[in-house]
Amino acid sequence: MRILTLTEEIRTHENALTQIITGCAPRLLERHGVGPDTAACLLITAGDNPDRLNSEAAFAALCGVNPIEASSGKTARHRLNRGGDRRSNSALYTVVLTRLGRDQRTRDYAQRRTAEGKSKKEIIRCLKRYVAREVFPIIREALSPAQTSSATT
Repeated sequence: MRILTLTEEIRTHENALTQIITGCAPRLLERHGVGPDTAACLLITAGDNPDRLNSEAAFAALCGVNPIEASSGKTARHRLNRGGDRRSNSALYTVVLTRLGRDQRTRDYAQRRTAEGKSKKEIIRCLKRYVAREVFPIIREALSPAQTSSATT
């Protein structure tokens, strides 16, 4: 009986969250693999740091998905950034895993990069950066009215 009550409560909160996100950033939910939870995480991260969102690269750094060079000798490599907001990084990771499982273009990309010698971790790092690049304009558009209204108040 308790599980039914909790399930209904979760459903109610998910519906409320979906309505809120649909009100401020409906295009974000249209992106493949982006659900209400991941959209909320990304919007919260961006909303908490609007002064740091000067570019797509700044958003990627804020989310901790910008590559950090880890080259040695003739080998040019990049490693994961351990900094940034971990919740938004986790949200991007969730989007990437969803796309790897359900999006043919993403699977084709992963196969191509595997053939090039990239590891699964490197492929996921590249895909998280791609997703951050894809959602940044949508997030920036969603935050721009909020920034102007808060500046005038």
